[in-house]
Amino acid sequence: MPTPSPTRCSWATNTLLIRYHDDEWGTPLHDDVRLFEFLILEGAQAGLSWDTILRKRDAFREAFDHFDAVAVSMYNKRKVQTLLNNPGIIRNRLKIQSAIQNANAFLAIQQEFGSFDEYIWRFVGRKPMMNHWKTRGDVPCRTAESDAMSKDLKRRGFSFVGTIICYAFMQAVGMVNDHTIDCFRHQALR
Repeated sequence: MPTPSPTRCSWATNTLLIRYHDDEWGTPLHDDVRLFEFLILEGAQAGLSWDTILRKRDAFREAFDHFDAVAVSMYNKRKVQTLLNNPGIIRNRLKIQSAIQNANAFLAIQQEFGSFDEYIWRFVGRKPMMNHWKTRGDVPCRTAESDAMSKDLKRRGFSFVGTIICYAFMQAVGMVNDHTIDCFRHQALR
């Protein structure tokens, strides 16, 4: 008799989302390159599904120099045009320009705090917030913490960092554990 699949959050509905759910989403992340990647991808996702972003993730990595913030900060008009012509990514001029703007703001934070990780984890007291949601519908799309993060990031020159995007970022990088209580990852991340 086959082993039953573990219970997962209800949004993990296809192979790509299941792999992302099981291996990444909600896992505390402290690597600045990966944090920058999620910041850019969450901004690119605005108005789209996360599934769309995951399908384009490898193309994003290639197009954006593997999310090297220094490289992205130096993109010029020619590079922007190259990105706009790349069918593998989200070809939205505002989102591409935002990535460049955010790279510069990201580097300024690294200079000020020593790392983006040191800065960003302050919004949750440097440890993941453990939530206990019964259903997907119980999970908020924003919190006081994401409001504060959004406000401060905007003050520091970031764009595409509204509170809902910030909360999705917090979920992705494990600043909050929003796996539902019946999900096998909820307990694993405690």
